[in-house]
Amino acid sequence: MVHLLTLEAAARVARQLALVATVVLIAGAAARAQEEAPEDYPAAAGRDDTFYACTACHGFKLVAQQGMNRRQWNESIDLMISKHGMPAPEAAERDTILNYLEATFPPRTTPAQGGFRNPFTQ
Repeated sequence: MVHLLTLEAAARVARQLALVATVVLIAGAAARAQEEAPEDYPAAAGRDDTFYACTACHGFKLVAQQGMNRRQWNESIDLMISKHGMPAPEAAERDTILNYLEATFPPRTTPAQGGFRNPFTQ
């Protein structure tokens, strides 16, 4: 015996699946937020706002290991908005996030820029 779903029943199933998917995403973000805390990262203005904006989708360790300049951070936010559905932050919130990221996770220095220098090659 074959059961066919009515359009109403199919719509109900689709809504239920969407609800389950939303709950799973929220639970995943909450679990990541519980594993990490803003206090695990450098103290500076905007730390909490930045931490919670980023951990809505991924762990903050991913952010902390990037090391980019302000332009690169800004482009990264644009990419997440356009490609991954990140809600665009308001201008003031975006500025707060960029200020924190620029100050606390700047580009890494390379040996040519004053980092480690091999004493045997000087």
